[in-house]
Amino acid sequence: MKNLFIALSFITFFHCSKSANSHEVKTNLIEIQDDKVDASVVFEVPPSPKEVPISGISAKAVNTEPKSSPLQSNTIIVKKVIKNGDLDIQVGDIKKAHQQVNEIIKSYNAYIQTERFNNTDIDERQFFTIRVPHKNFDGLINSFSNGMGSILSKNIASDDVTEEYTDVSIKLANKKIYLEKYRDMLRNAKTTKDMLEIQENIRELEDEIDVAEGRLRFIDDRVNYSTLNLMLYKEKVRSSATSKIGFGNRFGDSFTEGWNSFVAFFLGIISLWPFFLLIPLVILIWKKWRNREKKE
Repeated sequence: MKNLFIALSFITFFHCSKSANSHEVKTNLIEIQDDKVDASVVFEVPPSPKEVPISGISAKAVNTEPKSSPLQSNTIIVKKVIKNGDLDIQVGDIKKAHQQVNEIIKSYNAYIQTERFNNTDIDERQFFTIRVPHKNFDGLINSFSNGMGSILSKNIASDDVTEEYTDVSIKLANKKIYLEKYRDMLRNAKTTKDMLEIQENIRELEDEIDVAEGRLRFIDDRVNYSTLNLMLYKEKVRSSATSKIGFGNRFGDSFTEGWNSFVAFFLGIISLWPFFLLIPLVILIWKKWRNREKKE
């Protein structure tokens, strides 16, 4: 009897343990299934302010400059200096001086951008606009100043544009960052209105980027190549036969002006011929009136 009771107790305990384990397995299965269902739900991560759809923010908010950029923190600023000069030289022979200019320009890897020649009765003037590499600018000036002729005037100016160049570069980098943000937003745009607004912002940014890049290219060109305005001057020898300010020429000019004045006066009188036809008529009327007065 005792053995039978022990056997029944063991069977009952085993059956309860199995039921508990089965219940635990079912419970775990249900929890796993619940986890699978929860995992299938899409939870969108809240976007950053720059990634909010265009309809949710204003364009001005997107175009605000960031507080910092890689260019501001990790950039070595290179000094940008534009050098220009004006040099006037009096020479004895324009043609010979022109040849010397060509030789000097060639030796300093420079080139003539514009050239102009004026020839008057008083002097000859040859004008050059020369572009020269920045590092050769001082040497070019010294070569022109030594031996070519007498220096009439010399003016050298340096303009530091480092601040402007850095400012434009930083703004350009920021605009490129925003341009990429807008392009990402355009790929994720869901309505036609959002697409049109984003495309308009992209177009404006691209225009601003083109202007900024053009300005940087212009500054780089002026920095890398300095500009020199050179004038060669030769005064002509004056003589009594050729000079227009001599006595002979002044006498001839006065005689010509007098003759021209006389001709103009004579032609002016002739132009009054209708009035001359009225003079005999006026005299005739006056005489008749006098005769009548005498008879009375």
